[in-house]
Amino acid sequence: MRVTKRTNIAMRVLMFCAGNPGRLVTKHEIAGRCNASENHLAQVINQLAQLGFLSTQRGRNGGLMLARPAGNIVIGDVFRALEAPVPLAECFADADNTCPLTGACRLRDALGQAAQAFYATLDPITLEDLVCDNADLMTILAPSGTCRAKSDAGVLVNAGDLL
Repeated sequence: MRVTKRTNIAMRVLMFCAGNPGRLVTKHEIAGRCNASENHLAQVINQLAQLGFLSTQRGRNGGLMLARPAGNIVIGDVFRALEAPVPLAECFADADNTCPLTGACRLRDALGQAAQAFYATLDPITLEDLVCDNADLMTILAPSGTCRAKSDAGVLVNAGDLL
């Protein structure tokens, strides 16, 4: 299974926002840190906002931030929302399926099961799991280390303190 470029960029956007909580971030900031074009980002940000993962604010002091806490954003849900419209194979596309084997082919069921296993692997992972307590990632996304994470004692600390 190959993740689409749109989902790849969406995950970078979400991780950048999670690494910079409590403030609006700009498309320009994300483009610079995540090596993505602002044109692609604009499309992805719009879709993530429509799906309820991001909140956006227009204007001179505008930007974007997570619409809910990073711990409440399940990675499996993000991938399903972004990848589901893309058929895994031609036989999964109702309108454009020209494969003559579809009615007798067992590969479709196997691919469907593989996709479900893929999503099931991502379901227990939250955005917070990917970003917080990840000092190397925070160095790239937010050198000031603003991501709040639980220490081993369960006390909230700044991720920058973990470096």
